[in-house]
Amino acid sequence: MSKIAIIQSNYIPWKGYFDIINDSDIFIFLDDVQYTKNDWRNRNKIKTSNGTSWLTIPVGSNLNRLINEVELNGDKWQKEHWNKIEINYKDAIYFETYRGLFEDIYLNKEWTNLSVMNQYIIRTIAEEILGIKTIFMNSSELDQIGKKQEKVISLINSVNGKRYISGPAAKNYNDDQLYAEHGIELIYKDYSNYPEYEQFHPPFEHGVSILDLIFHKGPDAPYYIWGWREV
Repeated sequence: MSKIAIIQSNYIPWKGYFDIINDSDIFIFLDDVQYTKNDWRNRNKIKTSNGTSWLTIPVGSNLNRLINEVELNGDKWQKEHWNKIEINYKDAIYFETYRGLFEDIYLNKEWTNLSVMNQYIIRTIAEEILGIKTIFMNSSELDQIGKKQEKVISLINSVNGKRYISGPAAKNYNDDQLYAEHGIELIYKDYSNYPEYEQFHPPFEHGVSILDLIFHKGPDAPYYIWGWREV
């Protein structure tokens, strides 16, 4: 039975985001919903000697747009973000291994749309670094009806999904019975008990961009996301 996850695209997400992708047969980017300000869509955190620090993409304050309508203007932020990443991770064991890949993203490409850029980064990390084989789709390209849970259920049905992987926070508003009535098994993701690794600037922080894990653990990164459960 196909397992489906449906999440809005985030900027260089944390490891839990990729954990859900790996759990899924089909991962749907929820790109045709309201853009939310001060959320994970255009920002994330990295570790620095002064604690965690935000990397934020300037996108303006207009809330009257969908995620896939958020435009990016200029590349000044790209250079600033890469410089900050380089300064804080250049001494990590695997930084040089992946330098070229991320320099291409930040210094060689011109991004004009937030959703397109987020999806490119997520897919590149998932496929080229973590070896994930999940199929990616966009909600805007699929048949759907309704809003909120009705929209999610229709998206799951549009790809013949039978199991839906949801983030744990959704327990507060999901109607489990509604999914059951549509023949969909609802699974809540558990983000607890991720193993720690050698990370700069203690104390250890799980909730930072996956860049931290990649630069410190390289090809062993999948173990610290899902592989530890299989041991």
